Amino acid sequence: MRLVFSPPTMAKASSTSPGICYLVGAGPGDPGLMTLKGKECIEIADVLVYDYLCNIEHLRYAKPGAERIYVGKKAKDHTLTQDKINELIVQLTRAGKIVTRLKGGDPVLFGRGAEEAAELADAGVRFEIVPGITSAIAGPAYAGIPVTHRDHCSQLTIFTGHEDPTKDETSLDYAKIAKADGTKVFLMGVERMEEITGKFIANGADPDTPMALVRWATHGCQQTLVGTLGTMAAKVKEAGFKAPAVAVVGDVVKERAKINWFETRPLFGKRIVVTRTRQQAGVLSKKLRDLGADVIELPTIRIEEPTNLMLFGELVQDCHTYEWIIFTSPNGVDAFFKMFDKLYQDTRSIGGVRIACVGPGTAERVKARHLAVDVMPEKNFVAEGLVKALKDYQNFEHVSVLWVRGEDTREVIANELTALGAIVDEAIAYRNVPEKEDNLEALARLKNEGADMITFTSGSTVDCFMALGVPLPAGCKVASIGPVTSEAVKKHGLTVDVTTEVNTIPGLVAAIEKHWA
Repeated sequence: MRLVFSPPTMAKASSTSPGICYLVGAGPGDPGLMTLKGKECIEIADVLVYDYLCNIEHLRYAKPGAERIYVGKKAKDHTLTQDKINELIVQLTRAGKIVTRLKGGDPVLFGRGAEEAAELADAGVRFEIVPGITSAIAGPAYAGIPVTHRDHCSQLTIFTGHEDPTKDETSLDYAKIAKADGTKVFLMGVERMEEITGKFIANGADPDTPMALVRWATHGCQQTLVGTLGTMAAKVKEAGFKAPAVAVVGDVVKERAKINWFETRPLFGKRIVVTRTRQQAGVLSKKLRDLGADVIELPTIRIEEPTNLMLFGELVQDCHTYEWIIFTSPNGVDAFFKMFDKLYQDTRSIGGVRIACVGPGTAERVKARHLAVDVMPEKNFVAEGLVKALKDYQNFEHVSVLWVRGEDTREVIANELTALGAIVDEAIAYRNVPEKEDNLEALARLKNEGADMITFTSGSTVDCFMALGVPLPAGCKVASIGPVTSEAVKKHGLTVDVTTEVNTIPGLVAAIEKHWA
């Protein structure tokens, strides 16, 4: 993450400029609530300009080399003033960049997106407004509170609790709002809770009206505080409840007792770190989030091409001459077929070779190519288990084998099969290298917020995490996907608190859920 800013030139840009700025609502926090249009805007962006309330997990969709500029603003702590943000996005768009400006929630609902659009319009550059899901509706919904309900109301009033501080007086008519029928929702009002609730009551609102505050709505760290219009200010002080939060006032709050679905999931309230590569993290992260966990994606490794790409290409070219191809990781499958597709136009060019895979995740990658997997261990999804499965399948005397592997993979496959008389060629398909750039925001979260658990899915994720020199937070548990990974954990003097019965991602998730059952 780096901040780049210089004043824009004053010449008015032509509307035919190749640059465009997308003002995108990033949603309230849950990564699944980003719109498809918003995701597309992130994927094509040359520059991402993002806010304090944007979930940094959205940045994973950015293309390689995309510049990231953080312009987060919260009370009394502005990275850039609004005027400077306006100048920045105009400057970048004038320079011909595709700029995606990510704003929490919806860009124009109390989000100052309209002001930014006006600046872009005045500058004569192209822009689009991409609506997002607002926390004003999503926040209460994730707390089990529908903002409208046939039994309670058919009207919704939304207002801001944080107006422009330069205004001489409020533009809100609390007398009308207090007497309005239905649900009232206000944003950014935690710091003025006593004043706002006091004005409601002073203007005739019933102090016993149900009320709730939802903090960090739709995030795994969501918190909900329930009271009444008359008690909420005192509850906020007592609980030390802080922004950002959505406030909802009305009888709909009573529905929470029955339909509070988000905060009752088995891993809710648990912050879990995922250390897989950025490309692989999504599967594990989604399964944990579906169980309610607050996930920090902290990639410790990234996948790069092998040092000798030419040799790897030659072995892939000759793959049809082998009797067996062995894959011991999904990354190996991906690298193999990336090269294969450059060399051949037809999957049938792989010939009559048999295929062995170390586990279900690797096998799924092969099956996605509409190829059958001939051998896979029944349970022990490690190199030793695969060797045993191969021995049980046939005699390997004089059998030719192409083993597709990573650079730092253990030599178990080659050593064991060679001892059985097989002729083994090793195709080094990729390298695991330490990730030092795409995890800065996640590292900051880990240091500032801590974690309840960290997950490791390979020995390299362990080694590269420890190389970062970031101590585990006090009380943080360690979850390992299997015995090989566990050995790497122990080598660094850590204790394995959770391990799997089945060495797969679903197995790891099941073990984590069982740990906190």
